[in-house]
Amino acid sequence: MIFIKIIFYLILGILPSLIWLFYYLKKDIHPEPKKMILKVFLWGSGITLPVFLLEEVAASFLMKLNLPPLITQLIYCFLIIALIEEFFKYLVVRIKVFNSPHLDEPFDFIIYMIISALGFAAVENILYTLSFASHQMPFQKLAVIASIVLILRFVGATFLHTLCSALIGYSLAISFLDQKNRLFETISGILIAILLHGIYNFSIMFLEGYFKYLSPFFILSALAFFVFANFKKVQKIKSVTILNKKL
Repeated sequence: MIFIKIIFYLILGILPSLIWLFYYLKKDIHPEPKKMILKVFLWGSGITLPVFLLEEVAASFLMKLNLPPLITQLIYCFLIIALIEEFFKYLVVRIKVFNSPHLDEPFDFIIYMIISALGFAAVENILYTLSFASHQMPFQKLAVIASIVLILRFVGATFLHTLCSALIGYSLAISFLDQKNRLFETISGILIAILLHGIYNFSIMFLEGYFKYLSPFFILSALAFFVFANFKKVQKIKSVTILNKKL
């Protein structure tokens, strides 16, 4: 019975990432090799636990500084969670994709960044669902609660991960078409993703009242509008063999 419960929580945890993955892959006019998709997804998954460990160490150090509560909250949301997570999701693509011959059109940057994010979110969601296994409530009730939590994460945290990474992917795509401003555009995309991710985290963790829900809603809406509007823009760019990929 325990084995069945664990399998249930594992499937439930990975399901949001798989649904979003199939959705985004359908957006790709020239599909990427399945082997590369799996590779980037697994690397995105593989960084999750090291990232969480790094966040825990950084958070422990932050608490020892005894800074004012608001400063501590801002540093935690923006510099510990958002910066570390967005940087490592980008790092997966930077290391595993930039030198690949399969990176041959601008839209590939967006797709691979999204795949990396979904790998990360999959393990993150699995850890959330497995935490329910330690509760003493009946399994049926826990299954319902866990399902509701994952639905909220499907339209919330998991969606946020894909959108922030897609934003970085868009900045990478544009940067390789504008060689003179490549570094500026890449860094700008990463910083904006960190900023929006940080505001989202700060809102759901520390704000009260309507702002706790309105702020994340507007961030997700604005990001989704920007990303999906620019999907077609990047797809219309003629496919090219992208050379000189190093920044």
